[in-house]
Amino acid sequence: MAVQLDKVYDPKQVESRWYEHWLEKNYFHADNESTKKPYVIVIPPPNVTGILHLGHVLNNTLQDILIRHARMNGRETLWLPGSDHAGIATQNVVEKNLRKEGKSRYDFERDDFLKIVWKWADKHKSIILNQLRKIGCSCDWERERFTLDKGLSRAVREVFVHLYRKGLIYRGRKIINWCPVSRTALSDEEVIHKESQGHLWYFKYPLENGNGHLTVATTRPETMLGDTAVAVNPKDDRFGKLVGKNIILPIMDRVIPIIADDFVDMEFGTGAVKVTPAHDPNDFEIGERHGLEKINIMNPDATMNAAAGPLVEGKDRFEARKIVVAEMERLGLLEKIEDYTHSVGFSERAGVMVEPYLSDQWFVKMKPLAEPAIRVVDEGKIRFHPQRWVKTYDHWMNNIRDWCISRQLWWGHRVPVFYCTKCDWHDALVDDPEKCPKCGGKVYQDPDVLDTWFSSWLWPFSTMGWPEQTKDLQVFFPTNTLVTAPDIIFFWVARMIMASLEFMGDIPFSDVYYTGLIRDIKGRKMSKSLGNSPDPLDLVEKYGADALRYGIMLIAPQGQDILFSEERLEVGRNFMNKIWNASRFILMNIDNDDILEKPFDPEDSDLTLADKWILLRLKHTVAKVDKNLKRFRFDEVARIIYDFVWSDFCDWYIELIKDRLYKKSPEEKQTALQVAIYTLKNILKILHPYAPFITEEIYQHLKTDSEPDIIVSGWPKLRYKIGHKDTEATFKVVQEMITALRTARSEMNIPPSAQLKLVVRGNENQLPLRLIKDESLAEYVKNLVRVSEIRITKSKDKPHPASTIVVHGTEFFILLEGLIDIEAEKQRLEKEINRLIALVKATQNKLMNQKFLEKAPKEVVNKEKEKEQFLRERLVKLEANFDALS
Repeated sequence: MAVQLDKVYDPKQVESRWYEHWLEKNYFHADNESTKKPYVIVIPPPNVTGILHLGHVLNNTLQDILIRHARMNGRETLWLPGSDHAGIATQNVVEKNLRKEGKSRYDFERDDFLKIVWKWADKHKSIILNQLRKIGCSCDWERERFTLDKGLSRAVREVFVHLYRKGLIYRGRKIINWCPVSRTALSDEEVIHKESQGHLWYFKYPLENGNGHLTVATTRPETMLGDTAVAVNPKDDRFGKLVGKNIILPIMDRVIPIIADDFVDMEFGTGAVKVTPAHDPNDFEIGERHGLEKINIMNPDATMNAAAGPLVEGKDRFEARKIVVAEMERLGLLEKIEDYTHSVGFSERAGVMVEPYLSDQWFVKMKPLAEPAIRVVDEGKIRFHPQRWVKTYDHWMNNIRDWCISRQLWWGHRVPVFYCTKCDWHDALVDDPEKCPKCGGKVYQDPDVLDTWFSSWLWPFSTMGWPEQTKDLQVFFPTNTLVTAPDIIFFWVARMIMASLEFMGDIPFSDVYYTGLIRDIKGRKMSKSLGNSPDPLDLVEKYGADALRYGIMLIAPQGQDILFSEERLEVGRNFMNKIWNASRFILMNIDNDDILEKPFDPEDSDLTLADKWILLRLKHTVAKVDKNLKRFRFDEVARIIYDFVWSDFCDWYIELIKDRLYKKSPEEKQTALQVAIYTLKNILKILHPYAPFITEEIYQHLKTDSEPDIIVSGWPKLRYKIGHKDTEATFKVVQEMITALRTARSEMNIPPSAQLKLVVRGNENQLPLRLIKDESLAEYVKNLVRVSEIRITKSKDKPHPASTIVVHGTEFFILLEGLIDIEAEKQRLEKEINRLIALVKATQNKLMNQKFLEKAPKEVVNKEKEKEQFLRERLVKLEANFDALS
């Protein structure tokens, strides 16, 4: 007798045990000597600051599904894990901790500060990767990488020096996004723009000749202290005579010119704008065109410096704003203030308003790298899922700007440029020089570090050993699929494509699947402050990892946002319990383990209609799963498996074979069990990528000693030919008969234990009549509807009292005499009919009320219409039942 499953499925007893077993068997490790075709995914490296959230569960479950599916299909699978040093994010966390102790990084030597950060990173970088183990991620942990490890650091230097030699990396003085908290430059992609309610201040700037003034409008009064011109549009007739003249900049008493530039919007403010080249990117461009002076009036912490004048020197920028406005009002130069809504940039990590800031930084020229990267996507060499992201990608790539790659931080890859303390020598080098090659003097390294993404864009090949020509690189690059969020399509996806084409001469992956964003059931973004972001590990504890994975997959349509609630996980848990109970039932009916050892061939077995039907449904289900996995329709696959298991296998097939298991001959029982076991084993296989733990546990009870574990078993390839083209259609009619009879039984209030007597009337052309004459098929109806007698009649007289149903023209009469109290049932039905008539009338009156139709929301009106339709249909059924009894 087969080893039985526990009565209740307990994920805690199963999950960690099987994960350790898989690790011991080395199933996750990829062999670069294998002759199998490789299938490779590199994990989007989570930040060392990160902990598992539902977005990680979604993203990594998708990757694990792809990897497990490929592994079962005989591919040599590599899912390469790792983590990102996350420069600014990690340094911010460490500095925040230091501030609690009353310290800052400037209280330490650079190397001593980095020791503190490394200690913190070493402690935290494995946390999220260990959490991924909890949800079953089958990564090759022996190949785990870190963006600051020795090999990846070497790759970063090689890339920097290559691009520097090629003239694609340069140092320039430009307006960049500056974070005054982290005191570092930020790329455009690290700035979050938010709609902000502010003001538009109108200031009067006196003309130098004393003949009046020119009014300008600004959203940032404090920056006027760095103005070096006022600009108007050359087409604006209002200011034509003033172009070329000068004004006196208030407070600073600086003479600045009035210039004409096409960039000026004649509709903004008064049509005249102040120009601050050191504190606005558009003003910087105007300044370049007109040769204007660029005056930086702020310190790195966004306090005002000496160039801003004694009135505000040392003050915070927002305090300086108030002082400037008050001074302009005192001078009689504040004309008016208007409310104004505009977009303001904030640091993604620090959450403070960024400052456009003139600074010397390192940049990468992106256009030469972007051109081939645009082509490989447009030509379909790299496919995006959903495809609509191609348009977004193309727009950004065709309008790409140079990438500011330097950061004024200490944690990260240091810019590999070295300078001589004695002469003018400087150069980018892969290896640190001991001395200046020109004069022999001492050298020092550039203090800045590189943007975190400068190491991440090399991830698909640097993790495999590049710049060395390793066996891994030869076998596993390019990778196959990338699963990522669309919010880093520019940060990461586009840059990886550019880097791979430049350094490997090939694309980094062939398919990119963009996930949706997980929101709460109200459509709000999940956050700790809203209290709507549950800890996934708590959910694993409560529901089990398989239920969490499956529940999320059921609600994860391709590329769309996901509305999450715990009720979704209850669906996943209930499904796991359904599979467990169905498996337990089958195992309980195995009297002899020999049945597990015997090979089963559907084409060489004496099968019933139900057997043939379930095997054909299984074959179609596997085909649909394969088709939708290829199309990255993960939610559709989850629903296909769910519907087949719950409805076809459990609700129909298992119910149908119970009679054969309990009452029929040993041969009939064996066939039923063989079909059930065969179907169940294949169900477990197609379910395994979604729910790896429970499937492995159940499969172990069904497999022979010679069969491999499910994780490395073969994916179902069902090629058998059984039945005929009408087999499924025929069985569907059987299902319709049983369903209709069950419904009628329920509506007539017939006790569940009562055995029915049926009279059937029809002609030989009607399929239901032919089916009911087949004794084996009549048994299906008898067993599932609880029917003791079926009689076929040609009489034109309708039996009485009887409930009538019609299936494809064939009439079925349920004889009611002795089953129910006819008079009591008539009274019950009459009472319910009167109640429904009143409800229909009330609903009709509501829908005829013009005020209700005009004021109520559309969805409320539609709900009332649906309610009326439902009530009418219910009323028709009850009246028919009443007539059957009268």
